[in-house]
Amino acid sequence: MTANATGPVLWQVDARGVATVTLNRPEVNNAYNGELIDGVLKALDALGGHKGLRTVVLKGNGKHFQAGADLKWIDSVRKSDPQENLHVSRATADAVQRLNFAAVPTVALVQGGCFGGGTGIVAACDVVIAADNALFSIAEVRWGLHAAIIIPQLADAIGVRQLRRYALTGERFGAEEAFRIGLAHKVVPLADLEAEGARMVEHVLANGPGAISETKAWILRSAWSDLGEADFTALVESHSAKRQSAEAAEGLASFAEKRAGNWQKG
Repeated sequence: MTANATGPVLWQVDARGVATVTLNRPEVNNAYNGELIDGVLKALDALGGHKGLRTVVLKGNGKHFQAGADLKWIDSVRKSDPQENLHVSRATADAVQRLNFAAVPTVALVQGGCFGGGTGIVAACDVVIAADNALFSIAEVRWGLHAAIIIPQLADAIGVRQLRRYALTGERFGAEEAFRIGLAHKVVPLADLEAEGARMVEHVLANGPGAISETKAWILRSAWSDLGEADFTALVESHSAKRQSAEAAEGLASFAEKRAGNWQKG
């Protein structure tokens, strides 16, 4: 078995070629920062070079799958120079898009909170199984930010009509609603999440690996997330610029000070 057992992203590959990647910042509900993004990219590098890889199972350690961005970290990035902001946005976008285009099937097991970037992560996976306690939101607008780097994957997963609602309201929704709109493929009791994931992996292992890879590639050729380099760069630049806007500064300040943003009236 090949494995990485330390750091913000853990991974291992068993004798069947089944990889498990675990987001490992439970003390902050697996909120992402630069180290977690780098850990995801390193995991994908390592797994991409693993001969015989058949599938990847993505999990979050602790009570929550992934609570979006670490907003304290986002605020520190916001105050850095534009080039550092571009670097952070591109690394984040690369991590999601590389997961999206992984040559093997990806299965996300979601429990508890799955917010902001977490929704983009699961939208980039091929199969999403949600525990009945899962709670979702595309919440960037609440903090004066936008979700540009995950909008293509979300458009593929839930369609533009549902994205227009949930990315503009920032409202939270539960596992059954995630199932209804297509973000989750199945909802199971929390106690059954691991077993349902194992059953899904068995389905994958019964199929020809080459056929799976080619089928996925053809599916993605018609996807919103199949971006050319110019569109991908524009998306990254917009995401970075918005983080350094006055509106984002106010949104992040409202988070730190536990108050409503100055745009909220009444």
